[in-house]
Amino acid sequence: MSTIESTKPGAFISLSGAAEMRGISVKTLRRRIAAGELPAFRTGRRIIRIRVSDLETMLRRIPSADRW
Repeated sequence: MSTIESTKPGAFISLSGAAEMRGISVKTLRRRIAAGELPAFRTGRRIIRIRVSDLETMLRRIPSADRW
């Protein structure tokens, strides 16, 4: 699977691919999954995949000072 195909909204990617895509650690992703903040899917005994669209919604915009 090419990089372009793996970043389509309905596509599933590995934890390491998701961490690299967002610039965070795999450990952080695992914490978010455990907390229920990020849905993940197990495709095998140890293989975990994340939907690209779920990864994008995980990030929240921080309000700027002028919106207060």
